[in-house]
Amino acid sequence: MKALFIGGTGTISMAISKRLLEQGWELWLINRGNRNSVPGLEKAHFITVDVNDEVAVSAALSGMHFDVACDFIGFVKSQLERDYRLLKGKVDQFMYISSASAYQKPCANYLIDETTPLANPYWQYSRDKIECEEYLMKLYREEQFPVTIIRPSHTYDERSVPLGVHGEKGSFQVVKRIKEGKPVIIHGDGTSLWTITHNSDFAKGFTGLMANIHAIGQAVQITSDESVTWNQIYECVAKALGVELKPVYISSKYLSDHCYYDLAGGLLGDKANSVVFDCSKLKSLVPDFVATKRADQGIRETVEYIMSHKECQTEDPEFDRWCDQMIDKFKD
Repeated sequence: MKALFIGGTGTISMAISKRLLEQGWELWLINRGNRNSVPGLEKAHFITVDVNDEVAVSAALSGMHFDVACDFIGFVKSQLERDYRLLKGKVDQFMYISSASAYQKPCANYLIDETTPLANPYWQYSRDKIECEEYLMKLYREEQFPVTIIRPSHTYDERSVPLGVHGEKGSFQVVKRIKEGKPVIIHGDGTSLWTITHNSDFAKGFTGLMANIHAIGQAVQITSDESVTWNQIYECVAKALGVELKPVYISSKYLSDHCYYDLAGGLLGDKANSVVFDCSKLKSLVPDFVATKRADQGIRETVEYIMSHKECQTEDPEFDRWCDQMIDKFKD
């Protein structure tokens, strides 16, 4: 079997790429050359080209045909229009990574499945994903372009702790604050339910949908079945660090209104909402799918990895100062 990935070395796609190679797939990655030497991907074929250079990509793909192609880095409709021009007639299945954040906000029902309406007034990112989905499904209906839509929620790997409120440079600054015994911000009262999915589990569901004739024309969400509160998530981080958690609770609306960067989309349009996912559709298409990485296990492994790898320890002094300012207003 032969697959083409646009991307292929990110949080979600890395685990999928490695899993496919272990299963004996022939994997081709379109990559600008930033990560052509990646442990675990030695057997992959890299096409070093800017995917936006359609002439160069078309030449590189000349005469090739793929069982599956996937765009992991398509965020707006124009990028999907480009993919269609490049891949029409060259793929038996085109998979697109959308987002569970596209589901309606506020949620009408805490339990979410693929029939939940798509509407997010808070986040342009989510609205762009909705537009991409609509474009691709129109191609499926009218031209039989073999589309499968994938909706992940909060997927993480060993390089980034899944947290609710963090800076633009990632989650390490929050981990550092916890480690140093400083108070940290938790949005709301920390009791809303959330779902985090380790990328190794996500890869099981994704690869099960690849070259799966029953997945064509379908939108499928891939998440863990486990629900945890934000309090539990932050407590897992503190326990992994061997320290006491010192939370300060601030409303999501206040944080969004007073943040120095656009926090509203990712918070009001996603993480502030209590969500539980029904993955019955995924399990009907991939009967052996089971997410096995518990939140506490995955968080502990991630914290241990980050604390032992300096390249994952990107500090964010601006975010740290903002945290101090917010906490000074709300701590007891």
